[in-house]
Amino acid sequence: MYAIAVKDSHLHWCEHNDLPSPGGSEILIDVAWAGMNRADVLQRDGGYPPPKGASEILGLEVSGVVASIGPAVERFRVGDQVCALLAGGGYAEQVLVNEAQALRIPQGMTLRDAAALPEVFATAWLNLFMEADLREGERVLLHAGASGVGTAAIQLCRAFNNPCFVTVGSQDKIEACQSLGADGGWNRHDGSFVEAVQNWGGVDVVLDPVAGEYIEWNQQVLNLDGRIILIGFMGGRETSVDLARMLMKRQRLIGSTLRSRSPAGKGSVMDALYAHVWPLLENGRIKPLIDRTFSIQEADEAMRYLEENTSTGKVLMGVSGA
Repeated sequence: MYAIAVKDSHLHWCEHNDLPSPGGSEILIDVAWAGMNRADVLQRDGGYPPPKGASEILGLEVSGVVASIGPAVERFRVGDQVCALLAGGGYAEQVLVNEAQALRIPQGMTLRDAAALPEVFATAWLNLFMEADLREGERVLLHAGASGVGTAAIQLCRAFNNPCFVTVGSQDKIEACQSLGADGGWNRHDGSFVEAVQNWGGVDVVLDPVAGEYIEWNQQVLNLDGRIILIGFMGGRETSVDLARMLMKRQRLIGSTLRSRSPAGKGSVMDALYAHVWPLLENGRIKPLIDRTFSIQEADEAMRYLEENTSTGKVLMGVSGA
């Protein structure tokens, strides 16, 4: 089997040991397309190791075709076209995953487009609708709104009647986010977003992959009973929290990760996507936003492109290219 290896902070497509046959509730997927995420950049740099027992190979989401199944598998048959949420191992010709972490691709969707679904829509759904318990009409602030997670979250907010405001890195990205359904936006290069969001009416939920000084600013724009869902720390691991404001306004700061959850935990998120989001994908109300595709042999170039922060939506890599 060929897969990506990290050598001296570069990505190389090279031979690896073949995977074992699937056991229990596992399925073996012939990978067609793999999604690239910022967590992969962190892992390449040594800052985000895979959970215990997970593959050391990069890659948190794929689409492909079921090649074989374990004896306890109930949901899938050989030949099914699926997409899957992984703890690792996606940058490879094949990947093993518990069936709970996979779904048949939405009707009418290509394998390429389906590879852009699992990580970003699972992250957006988990953190907005499960962790934050977002209710209809509540207002949302999305940082990194033009990212894969951000563009998924914008569309979910629009579909479920939640006005949203985004922070991004350029006017072009604001306009792209508004075309997806964002109600307002702020260019982070113009400084603090606090006044702009307050003038917009404040928010009930913040989805924050940035942290750092954003935590203090998030607190200032939260309405009573507001929730900050922290999913990353691109802006720094340390910050100040106004405990008095948190107490008096009944604010909550919730840390959340997806990768380290058990197969059953990931499966509950995937089941929610199948129930609530897959119908919207099949009727065209929401769609994955793909910025650019590369071949898996161009993984190093693809990651450098992702690091430039110029993309809007997902970066994908073709493995079999099916």
